[in-house]
Amino acid sequence: MVEHTQGIAQQALSLPVLTSRMVWMAWMALAVLLFLVLDLVLGSVNIPLTEVVKILTGQGSENIAWLKIVQNIRVPKAFTAILAGAALSVSGLQMQTLFRNPLAGPSVLGITSGASLGVAILMLGTGHITSSFAIRQLGIGGSWLVILASSTGSAVVMLMVIGLSLRIKDNVILLIMGLMLSNLIIAMVSIWQYFSEPEQIQEYLMWTFGSLGGVSREQLTILSLTILVGIALTFSSSKFLNLLLLGEGYASSMGVNIRYVKLLVIISTSLLAGAITGFCGPIGFIGIAVPHLCRALLNTADHRILIPACCLLGAAVMLLCDIVAQLPGHQGVLPVNAVTAMVGSPVVMWVILRRKNIKSSFS
Repeated sequence: MVEHTQGIAQQALSLPVLTSRMVWMAWMALAVLLFLVLDLVLGSVNIPLTEVVKILTGQGSENIAWLKIVQNIRVPKAFTAILAGAALSVSGLQMQTLFRNPLAGPSVLGITSGASLGVAILMLGTGHITSSFAIRQLGIGGSWLVILASSTGSAVVMLMVIGLSLRIKDNVILLIMGLMLSNLIIAMVSIWQYFSEPEQIQEYLMWTFGSLGGVSREQLTILSLTILVGIALTFSSSKFLNLLLLGEGYASSMGVNIRYVKLLVIISTSLLAGAITGFCGPIGFIGIAVPHLCRALLNTADHRILIPACCLLGAAVMLLCDIVAQLPGHQGVLPVNAVTAMVGSPVVMWVILRRKNIKSSFS
């Protein structure tokens, strides 16, 4: 175990390895910039790049429709995609390390379902028609209400999964328990929907499809603050996460307070996954696929490198999914959940086939 830690440190100090990783990080940042531009230009209405640049630099546009589309729809949606990709990827990275399970992620272990339950309570629990539009009418208070409900649901499920992990040491069994917990929550919400008003059911079903376009400018500010806090907490725990790769026993012998680290992960994961799920709906596969892709590209298990890499690559992948979901040139918009599944599933399969010893990153 100690040799494994020393190997990570020696790799980090190697100049060729460091240069290679910097090149990959630069490519990731370039991909984010490229996909951001494409996301602002492409859509049901193709807007020339020159006009987009004029609007973004405050010069305006003679075409009022283009101006409103870019300012009120595409810019908030694009930045929501960046936040969603970064948040889900980082939360998935933390969960894979904490549970030492390569298939752990917000959508697999029931964290996203817990956030969905919180939102369901908000939308379906009043007995009246409480739509997301009605919640938005509450302004900033409504935005914090969504974050509180979804993050609380995420935290409760996360605590339950951690409680199970104390009794179940087998990662496969823990994964199955997480899936069963997720199915239980989905069943509870389904029964709740059965006794709800048709208007409530329609609103909730539309939310479950996942969408990046329903976040207003005011909500985007609150969402950004929440995600930044969650990512900052993750950065502060990067050293502890590196030690957890060698097991809780070794981390404890190095002076790590395991309870404190788990609490930190619960708070940050609940904020990251909960806030995104609350505003954008349940989005799967990003939290599982991106951390594996970062490990494969950068060939490292060091969280000081993986966390910023997951932020960049997660943002790029989510922007790409949003571009595909918009069906450029057509009026229709695909559910973002379906697109992320189409992108994420092959990535996970590719990584597993390419690196048959994928489990070595967690031992």
